Amino acid sequence: MNIKQFRYSSDNLGYLLYAEKSAIAIDGGAVDQIFSFAGQNDLKIEYVTNTHSHPDHTMGLKSLLTKTGAVYLDHNLLPAKGFIGLDGEKIDVYHTPGHTDDSVTFHVGNFLVTGDTLFNGTVGNCFSGDLFAFYNSIKMLITFPKDTVVYAGHDYVEYSMAFAGIVEPGNVDINFFLKKYNPEHVSSTIEDELKVNPYLRFNDSKMISVLKAKGLPVSTEFERWESLMSLG
Repeated sequence: MNIKQFRYSSDNLGYLLYAEKSAIAIDGGAVDQIFSFAGQNDLKIEYVTNTHSHPDHTMGLKSLLTKTGAVYLDHNLLPAKGFIGLDGEKIDVYHTPGHTDDSVTFHVGNFLVTGDTLFNGTVGNCFSGDLFAFYNSIKMLITFPKDTVVYAGHDYVEYSMAFAGIVEPGNVDINFFLKKYNPEHVSSTIEDELKVNPYLRFNDSKMISVLKAKGLPVSTEFERWESLMSLG
């Protein structure tokens, strides 16, 4: 399975997953770019879906469906089935609530499309209000192999690394992360994230020391997650 990333509305990132001659668009706000790429590569867009229901991720939905004649797959219903079939390959779909109650993550091969649950270098705001659900979603995502590539819903890399540097100024991996940053193709691995993303580092001894120095609770893993989420 292949993946093509499309930037739209400044920092939004949408995707086309494709294999052989079929494709599925996820968060397809870059309607014209997606349609053009599919035509140039002789791809039929079979399905259109989303990572969650926020307007900046669904804004291209109607236009893309009209242009392609694709079938709309309601992301709310996908986790119950568990996967999408495309050209004989399986795209797994997981319910990953936290940013919103309806957030989902797509997994195929060695990559994840995480929407606004997990960004490259940070995590989404907890608009659902359910920090425990968000914690469990993040816990699940970081169990994927370390070389798994994360494709997120926005490019917040420069901002997130500036914040990471404030939280953990002695983290030398932040500079390495920034050196690998490519705004034309925004991605990172789970291994990268565990080194620099403050919100994923709740079990790292250095981060625990940072939280203790701030007088924040660190007794349990979930307390550390809550403490990190309270930082901003």
